[in-house]
Amino acid sequence: MQTIATASRQACHLVGGVDEAGRGPLAGPVVAACVVLGPQFDLPGLTDSKQLSEKKRNSLAAAIKQHARGWAVSSATVAEIDQLNILQATLLAMQRAIALLPVVPDLVMIDGTHSPKLEIPTRTVIRGDSLIAEISAASILAKTTRDAEMVALHRRFPEYGFDRHKGYPTRQHINALQMYGITEIHRQSFAPVQTIAQSIVNR
Repeated sequence: MQTIATASRQACHLVGGVDEAGRGPLAGPVVAACVVLGPQFDLPGLTDSKQLSEKKRNSLAAAIKQHARGWAVSSATVAEIDQLNILQATLLAMQRAIALLPVVPDLVMIDGTHSPKLEIPTRTVIRGDSLIAEISAASILAKTTRDAEMVALHRRFPEYGFDRHKGYPTRQHINALQMYGITEIHRQSFAPVQTIAQSIVNR
């Protein structure tokens, strides 16, 4: 695992990593996590959560929660996504996660190219979830938290298959939308949902 340069780590006593899960789905919240590992933290296998099996993600998530210096997870709702747009809702979820941290990092490193407005110094890192250990840890917590929430939503809406596709626009999900319609947890600002909603109205 490549990590932030040693000089930067010495200058920044505590580094927080931030990542999100759920920008692309048609349903459910967007979830963000922030993790401060601490200078002595060492957990082999940390990488982008999308590159890990579900079993490995869950195992690493438990270890991160147990041994990290600090961590927090938060989200933005479907209503907030539709009101603000997905980017702004994602940044809001990040702000909330950082605010919930039990420690205050000296630097926050964020996956991607966009950063929420913070009083803490920030740095964006393209592909940070595969380069920076703190961001990798955040990606794992965000992904496992959101997946668990989508499995819970599957119990309310079993016909949509949220336990399998987690709200992403798979063929199964699109077919279910066309057959059963739009639910309260679908993002009505997203074009595929809008198209299907309109087609239902025009039947």
